[in-house]
Amino acid sequence: MNVKIDTKEKFTVITPQELALSANMTGELNDLLLPYLQKDIPHIVLNLNTIKQVDEETGNYLADIQQQFYENNCSFVICNLQDAVEKLLDEKELLELMNVTPTESEAWDIVQMEEIERELLGDDE
Repeated sequence: MNVKIDTKEKFTVITPQELALSANMTGELNDLLLPYLQKDIPHIVLNLNTIKQVDEETGNYLADIQQQFYENNCSFVICNLQDAVEKLLDEKELLELMNVTPTESEAWDIVQMEEIERELLGDDE
């Protein structure tokens, strides 16, 4: 799978360069995304602006991987969903499980807000 990776100060933007994400790509996504949990900058913005189609299994995978990131106090935000992808995720009741923003800029804001929240909550412990 071809992806564009753009590392920022607080997070990494990953943009698949494909038209569809299917179940047979979840292994590749796993190999790409999970190592970020061990990096100094573990937060991910997954920009799906080129993705015109996903299947239900891939939708479930995205919801699961996001949960893994949050369980490890790391941000995982999906942005730029195409209408057909958003519709499928909504119909399968997966959209409500995901942290999704309309634009990459808004995804950046979410990551930064979550980072501040983690810092504040960490001070209370």
